[in-house]
Amino acid sequence: MTLDQYRDTADKLLAPFVSVADAVGLSPNGVSVVAFGFAVAAGVAFGLADPLWYGLGAVFVFCNGWLDLVDGALAREQGVSSKAGDLLDHVLDRYADIVVLVGLAAGIDSFALGLAAVTGVLMTSYLGTQIQAVGLGRAYGGLVGRADRLALMGLVGLASAVYPDAVGGLTLAGWLLVFFAVVGHLTAVQRFWGAWGDLT
Repeated sequence: MTLDQYRDTADKLLAPFVSVADAVGLSPNGVSVVAFGFAVAAGVAFGLADPLWYGLGAVFVFCNGWLDLVDGALAREQGVSSKAGDLLDHVLDRYADIVVLVGLAAGIDSFALGLAAVTGVLMTSYLGTQIQAVGLGRAYGGLVGRADRLALMGLVGLASAVYPDAVGGLTLAGWLLVFFAVVGHLTAVQRFWGAWGDLT
């Protein structure tokens, strides 16, 4: 289950957004910063844990994910792709993951569960970049990639706006954190195992 395999399809839908960003004078790094701003807004909204704020948080998450695609496409359009821009994008993506997950954890007052989810997500992303560092190319595969996480956070945010009650002792946001904690580490192990097989 990984939406990252559809990046080429998503790129084809970006043209109008890239054109607008270029026309108003935004740089790829500027788009990355705006995307991160939406992630912070999503984390705050989820932390408030009110049905209305869950819905807004979902919208903010979707905006973050879409702009995360736009920045790379804009860099290619403007011919300014660089290692510095790639570094900024990756750093802001990781902080975006953290602030949204912390917001979800704060909303249900379960920081231990939030910590488990954050470590799972960060290890998944770390394995992706570390595999690239050893010369195997960027790894987007596995059970859950970043695109999947954003989609799930957005969908759970929308669902929580409609049904904020607990199910089996946890709210939908709580179950999402459990999912990220378990599947995040499984995805990290899956990526490691695949890379290990390629290297040995």
